[in-house]
Amino acid sequence: MTVEGGESPARDAGGMFDVTPGMRRLCATVLSMEAVVVALTTPVAIQINDVPPATALTVGLGLAVLCVVVTGLLKRPAAYVAGTVIQLLAIATGFLVPAMFFLGVIFTILWVAAIFVARRVEGATKR
Repeated sequence: MTVEGGESPARDAGGMFDVTPGMRRLCATVLSMEAVVVALTTPVAIQINDVPPATALTVGLGLAVLCVVVTGLLKRPAAYVAGTVIQLLAIATGFLVPAMFFLGVIFTILWVAAIFVARRVEGATKR
């Protein structure tokens, strides 16, 4: 079966999880924007919250790079598990920059919505 533009959806080994082009696009958008926000927490953590620069750089930029890497892997179903872990890590950065508790929850909501909305919309268009 092919979907939009001749691409066939990827399935995991159990065949239970379809990765559709729309889901990839929406989730890639969420992770890309999240990478920017998480990277920008680095100077905030250093200047405002007095976090040691090594810690702030490792957490902020490391998580931003992880977002970008997982964005590139979104054709694989396992990348969605990794993306979910990223959401939990983004919330945990709230211990360095308290505003990230709120922003992490917002990105988690966007992540879940991207998955479910894309599946619902693409499921409706298959009929």
